[in-house]
Amino acid sequence: MDVLVVGAGPTGLLLAGDLADRGLRVALVERRPGTGTNTTRAFAVHARTLEQFDARGLADELVKTGTPLSRLRLFGRLALDLGRLRSRFPFVLITPQYQVEAVLERRAASAGADFRYGTELLALAQDHESVTAQVRGPDGRPAALRARYLVGTDGVRSTVREALGLPFPGESVIRSLVLADVRLTDRPDTLLTVNGNGKAFAFVVPFGDGWYRVIGWNPEHEAPDTAPVGIDELREICRRAFGTDFGMGEARWISRFHSDERQVPAYRTGRVFLAGDAAHVHSPAGGQGMNTGLQDAANLSWKLAEVLGGRAGDPEALLDSYHAERHPVGAAVLRSSGALVRLAMAHTPLRLAARDAAARLAGALGPLSGRAMGQISGIGIRYGAGRGAHRLTGRRVPDLRLAEGRLYELLREGRFVLVAPEGADTSDAPATAARAVRATWTGPRRTALLVRPDGYAAWARD
Repeated sequence: MDVLVVGAGPTGLLLAGDLADRGLRVALVERRPGTGTNTTRAFAVHARTLEQFDARGLADELVKTGTPLSRLRLFGRLALDLGRLRSRFPFVLITPQYQVEAVLERRAASAGADFRYGTELLALAQDHESVTAQVRGPDGRPAALRARYLVGTDGVRSTVREALGLPFPGESVIRSLVLADVRLTDRPDTLLTVNGNGKAFAFVVPFGDGWYRVIGWNPEHEAPDTAPVGIDELREICRRAFGTDFGMGEARWISRFHSDERQVPAYRTGRVFLAGDAAHVHSPAGGQGMNTGLQDAANLSWKLAEVLGGRAGDPEALLDSYHAERHPVGAAVLRSSGALVRLAMAHTPLRLAARDAAARLAGALGPLSGRAMGQISGIGIRYGAGRGAHRLTGRRVPDLRLAEGRLYELLREGRFVLVAPEGADTSDAPATAARAVRATWTGPRRTALLVRPDGYAAWARD
């Protein structure tokens, strides 16, 4: 086969769907018997991720599963108006992770990806031509799977990462977080209810079917993950944070966990790649974890497709660019989510005062709040460009209105898109432009722009 993907979370599903959609032979192995569990933790799909879904014809379907939220209020003072984002999706979509997985699983299956649920990776070895994975299937029998490349998207306890012998440096930033799905008799006033006041931190968001996901932390009671946890503990946390437990009733699921900040030093080791939580894990603040993994997959999939299709001029350099571009993004998310969670955890008078001052400053300075929105939403992420490159190179390209239609509709072919004025000479564009979808401006713009399959500018000229 061409690519073996290990782990069927959102990152692995997007990657497998992309590769299969490009006609590659892809198998996806997953230790669980299937997806669809409601115990997943992610709930926020940000604007840049929705743009990636739009480039696959999936955004409108996903938006129907949740509720758009255009304003965020943090710590009672800092308000972020996501409606100012220059995107077709100026909001964060509140929808549970299992809805994201369902959309991506259907797409990957229809594209021809080979799903192997109940299959566990035991070991792997690689040479200069391929990777061999030793697995154990649902019947308990060992088997060997051979692929030209392997991608580990198997989460924070990644077997792929461990098989490579890679460290996962970092630390635990919050211990004894309590997470549950509950019924509430008193409906919160806002869609996303969050507060941290020194006594506790809590977060409440609806599933949309009468159940609510609640996450809480009590700084005065930190217990190991294995310690018993009951609904009364979570009620107390909510009363500390909100002054009410919203009439919290039964819980269909409750757990205690801790939150880590970690990042692997290398996203590529030979023919093996890491993406999503296998490569980086962040605090839940800002809801950036799942989104960062999905954008890892969008970055890697087209590069693997170019190499496996024999279209890459320098295959090794193109594959190396995955680490070069995505590792700094993962590090930036660690910093931003870490800053948010430390602000949320403030519980001494001095730290609470500092948090209020920081929130007031960010709210007063438009550019600062704009940068925060760009980071959290993913809209502001850009990749490095070589010396002398055009100012647009490496930047996200918005959903341009072109004579041939919207840019992100044209990207659904999985190819580069060359946008240029009518009749312009683009003979100096990179070789990939010869295979690109051609498009023209509707107005007087004179810029020639080569857009990568993941929606970033590969080259530009005025």
